[in-house]
Amino acid sequence: MAKKKAEQKDVGQRDATTHLGELIHGLKVAMMTTVEADGSLRCRPMWTHERDFDGQLWFFTREHSAKVDEVEHDHHVNLSYAEPSKDRFVSVSGRCRLVLDKEKARELWSPTLKAWFPNGLEDPELALLCVQVEKAEYWDMPNSRMVQLLGFAKAVLTGEALRPGDNEKVQVDTNAGISVH
Repeated sequence: MAKKKAEQKDVGQRDATTHLGELIHGLKVAMMTTVEADGSLRCRPMWTHERDFDGQLWFFTREHSAKVDEVEHDHHVNLSYAEPSKDRFVSVSGRCRLVLDKEKARELWSPTLKAWFPNGLEDPELALLCVQVEKAEYWDMPNSRMVQLLGFAKAVLTGEALRPGDNEKVQVDTNAGISVH
């Protein structure tokens, strides 16, 4: 019985990881929030690289940049993804680290990055930020506007609160994977 529960938990964690990856897939830009030395929050757009989600998110950056200084001071970051036209919103938090690995950069490289790194993979400032996801929360509404309008009308007519779609919190256990709460 314990083995079956453990297997169900593993399947649930894989499903949550897959679903989180599906929600992020295609959302090119994340707003990355870092903590400045004085404790204030700073947010900037970052380009997300298309790859199978495995609990880590990767971003190209310049080695000597303010965001790297902020991440080295406080590793906590938040990434916010939004696709309003699809009513899809994802908030991811985790710990970020600077990675200086030319092989990993080569693996993730895309020709569009030349706009930021004109010297390509040979750019001496080229670096990566890796976010190890610890928690996530998502809001995934039905794509059909008609379904949303019917739900809104029902809420108004019945006096019940509108429940527009799925909202889940996801906890990442680096030893056991991802679980949904």
